[in-house]
Amino acid sequence: MPKTEAFEKFPQAYEAWFEEHSTLYNAEIEAIKKLLPAFKNGIEIGVGSGRFAVQLGIRTGVEPSTKMAEIARTKGINVIEGIAEDLPVKNETFDFALMVTTICFVDDPLLSLQNIYRILKPDGYVIIGFVDRKSDLGKKYEKNRRNSRFYGEARFYDVNEVIGLLKKAGFSEIVCTQTLFGKDLKHMNTAVKNGYGEGAFVALRAHKDDHGRGETEIS
Repeated sequence: MPKTEAFEKFPQAYEAWFEEHSTLYNAEIEAIKKLLPAFKNGIEIGVGSGRFAVQLGIRTGVEPSTKMAEIARTKGINVIEGIAEDLPVKNETFDFALMVTTICFVDDPLLSLQNIYRILKPDGYVIIGFVDRKSDLGKKYEKNRRNSRFYGEARFYDVNEVIGLLKKAGFSEIVCTQTLFGKDLKHMNTAVKNGYGEGAFVALRAHKDDHGRGETEIS
């Protein structure tokens, strides 16, 4: 079942987080932009309130939370109600897909990525953004997640786990950026660097490999 309870109960608190932590939010946007491919028809899986889609020029999203979908629609996003594991989208419809933090909330991350692969056109790209479980902030979030309003049901992943899932789903040519360096949200270094292993927020871009080779190049 989709983990939407907190997002249904506290949609305004979700929005307020981005206002309060706008510097961190902007750093995450920049990390994604550094990897952003040219695209004509993009979709965000787990679009939430549309915070990332709007900034990145994505006009379509899939979202299981009714409250989040309502907010996203007010921002001009065409929201399709559904879940990542069973995307209500035809094969080879989009040339780019984005998934930010959503991988932490899905029941089956591999099936979710396989669905993204299915809906992408040949030579399409996906970007997965998430908090690295092995980062200082990721360790803090995981330790305290039972006390968190939004992360109580989340499952955190490290970068190598997500890379492995992308490979199994058939993706290749994986490249990576990172940002948010430090342990305390109030004192984060918001520079954006290539690679991973230091920053709390990581973005992985992967290419749809029609032959299913899943060859991986990390940079």
